[in-house]
Amino acid sequence: MNEYSQRIVFMGTPDFASNILSGLIEAGFNIVGAVCQPDKKVGRKQILKPAAVKEECCKYNIPVFTPVRIRNDYQDIIDLKPDLIVTAAYGQIIPVELLNCPEYGCINAHGSLLPKYRGGAPIQRAIINGEDKTGISIMYMNEKMDEGDIICQKEIDIDIHDTSSSLFAKLSDLALQMLIEVIPEIFKGNVNAVKQNHDEATYASNLDKEIEHIYFSDDVLKVYNHIRGLLDNPGAYFIYDNKRYRMENVFFEYCDNTDVNTFVGLETDYLRIDCLNGFIKVYSIKPEGKNSMDAKAFFNGAGRNMVGAKLG
Repeated sequence: MNEYSQRIVFMGTPDFASNILSGLIEAGFNIVGAVCQPDKKVGRKQILKPAAVKEECCKYNIPVFTPVRIRNDYQDIIDLKPDLIVTAAYGQIIPVELLNCPEYGCINAHGSLLPKYRGGAPIQRAIINGEDKTGISIMYMNEKMDEGDIICQKEIDIDIHDTSSSLFAKLSDLALQMLIEVIPEIFKGNVNAVKQNHDEATYASNLDKEIEHIYFSDDVLKVYNHIRGLLDNPGAYFIYDNKRYRMENVFFEYCDNTDVNTFVGLETDYLRIDCLNGFIKVYSIKPEGKNSMDAKAFFNGAGRNMVGAKLG
């Protein structure tokens, strides 16, 4: 039974959002509908796969809408008569007609400490840029991207072992906790949102395909941060002999006298790739067209022929 009578429409797409949706339902909020991106084709067989939020809705028999372009297709959402719209990693700009619809407005859980890292990839970009802290901002939405007034923020540390996947999970849990606390206060009229300082804004643009290609000629920590910011999704790879090799488990070590951008070989249980001031340790790897394998298995196959090679 719902603890709150106010009607909430939830808008989100990936696992980050589905975890939040499930938690809000379990906390007793009245979720009357959800909106996510349309099903996508995945894998070599291009099989249609529903978004994580859509799959979560099926467990609770919640109506779900998947408009291709929400700016042109939003009437079904308005017809749900939401009192509040909650968004988290939805993936499209929400039209003003929806923003003006709910009595209590539209709020968004954004994965950064706004005004830093506005945009579509704040979590990955924070890791790639070597940040040691990030957090969640709950804000009212307006017509501009991530520029709304901030209701509350909480900060967390970025661990040196964090990947995009682990940080997404931590921030999703934090966002859920914050929303559970703040939504009742919104219904009571007890929040005092603060305007952002736009002069301090930075931007986290969406990731393109080129960023997944890793070069090992930079400082080892910068290379490591680049890899782990992409490691789980969309992935990070290097090229040798016109084939891609996707790294799946890595760390780094500082040392002197390295031969940058060079595949050194197998050392104990990892593959060593030299960078400036140190080397990357690759513990598992997925060659193009093959299954994942640990460092020893890879080296005993194709890896022996790569020793001393410069990587592209």
